[in-house]
Amino acid sequence: MSAVTQGAAAPAPDRSHGPSRRPLPIRQSLVIGLVVLVLLMVPWVFDAFTVSTFTRALVFAVLAMAVNLLTGIAGMPTLGQAAYFGVGAYTGALVSIHWSELGVIQLLLATLAGVVAALLTGPLAIRGRGVAFLMITLAIGEIGYSAAGRLDWVTGGTDGLSGIPPVVLLPGGEGLVNEGLIYYYVLVVAALAYVGVGILLRSPFGLTLRGLRDNEARLRAVGYRTNTYALGAYVVAGGLAALAGSLWTSSQRFVAPGDMGFDIAALALLAVIVGGVGSMWGACLGAAVVVFTRDYFGQIISGHAPLLLGILFVLAVYLLPKGIAGGRAQWRSLFPRSRAETTPEEAT
Repeated sequence: MSAVTQGAAAPAPDRSHGPSRRPLPIRQSLVIGLVVLVLLMVPWVFDAFTVSTFTRALVFAVLAMAVNLLTGIAGMPTLGQAAYFGVGAYTGALVSIHWSELGVIQLLLATLAGVVAALLTGPLAIRGRGVAFLMITLAIGEIGYSAAGRLDWVTGGTDGLSGIPPVVLLPGGEGLVNEGLIYYYVLVVAALAYVGVGILLRSPFGLTLRGLRDNEARLRAVGYRTNTYALGAYVVAGGLAALAGSLWTSSQRFVAPGDMGFDIAALALLAVIVGGVGSMWGACLGAAVVVFTRDYFGQIISGHAPLLLGILFVLAVYLLPKGIAGGRAQWRSLFPRSRAETTPEEAT
């Protein structure tokens, strides 16, 4: 038997159980377990105000995921998700006041309202790309903000809707008024939304959205109806933003036109930029950073929350241009490991 034949017949080395493949899953599991433990311990460690801040951060995390789905995954930067956030918030409030205090019903109807609103406005928005899309979504957001302020008989006008009953988990149950219980309710819904978005992004639809971002012309050339996928992403993002709006109503028990204004849209986009465009966990972490900078540290330095947010944005752009999620790769590029420390898989 020749040396060539022997080389061809020799089995390939099995690296599936090699030491270089094990550390990553174990490390990921430890990080996930630590994050879950920290989130579960929040009501037991912090005071009511801090727990409420964590709750708002979770709500903004869901909104940031909706923004990131369009901006980071589909490549369509948006300033209009606050409109669907407001649609979900008002829908949840009206359902709670006039029909049912059950949280699941409020969440479902608010999400449905956001999907319908996105279906009605999406065909207009997806006609543009890049800056044009950004400006169209900004216009949609401003129209929603103006409508919420003028429809007094539905939204309460500029005074907003107050007196919203506490959300109830089960029929006949007590309403959630304790900050810790409200936090856990929002945490569970936000976690389910995160898992659902993760499953969506691993599906053929999610992979197509990445192709839409990277090279829409080539995707269209091979037969994909890119506008259909863009509309699909827009509708999903609208429903997700409306889900966040319903959580906002359940946690704050008040909603006003300002909750769907430009400030909310800008904060959501800032959270995505700070966390890392294209990364869902980065968007969630960015939302927490933005909310705590505005609501927690802004309270410590009274009246200077906008200044702190401006400083945060400048630091993020200059120090972490790829966001928190991209910071690991930037650190590796600044401090590369020696060849002896590099595993065979990384070397190839």
